[in-house]
Amino acid sequence: MQIIAVLALASLAWLIWQLIKAKRFTRFKQKIEEELKEKVITDIIEELRANRSETFPNNDCHQAATIYYWCQYKSRILYAALQREIITEQWLKDSGNLRNAQHLFFVENKYLPTNSPTIK
Repeated sequence: MQIIAVLALASLAWLIWQLIKAKRFTRFKQKIEEELKEKVITDIIEELRANRSETFPNNDCHQAATIYYWCQYKSRILYAALQREIITEQWLKDSGNLRNAQHLFFVENKYLPTNSPTIK
């Protein structure tokens, strides 16, 4: 009987730990949406304006399509922020979100560009 109680408590502790990890991951995704998305959009608009030419007019339609592509998924926002050096891998380590970033890239791998980063 004591073995069953110990197993039940261990299972309950494991489930609570999984819930805590899930909440941290959800907060990380919200942080991407709230803090990084606007910075990525601003950087995209500046980059498209700076690279205007006869061949690449980068008008409002191009800007809207580019912003839509990069902001459609959280992994793309994070990838764009890393690529444009809005944040660094060290920032992910310091904020304790390196593992969450790795998990997000793994889960949403099919939405990333083919040359996407691997964070170790």
